Amino acid sequence: MPLDPYAVAVLVVLCTAIICATVVCVVALLRADRSDITAVVRALPELAATLGRRRRR
Repeated sequence: MPLDPYAVAVLVVLCTAIICATVVCVVALLRADRSDITAVVRALPELAATLGRRRRR
């Protein structure tokens, strides 16, 4: 069964987008102040709980 060229193109674009987003996040974390990173990490559980509540509705 041959692969659809559009499906391959979509996969390539998605993989490229994920890689670019990862690089941007890593660079942002490396350039941020330690106090900023600590504040974000402390806020993550609350953010996850909020998103979980919204999806259940």
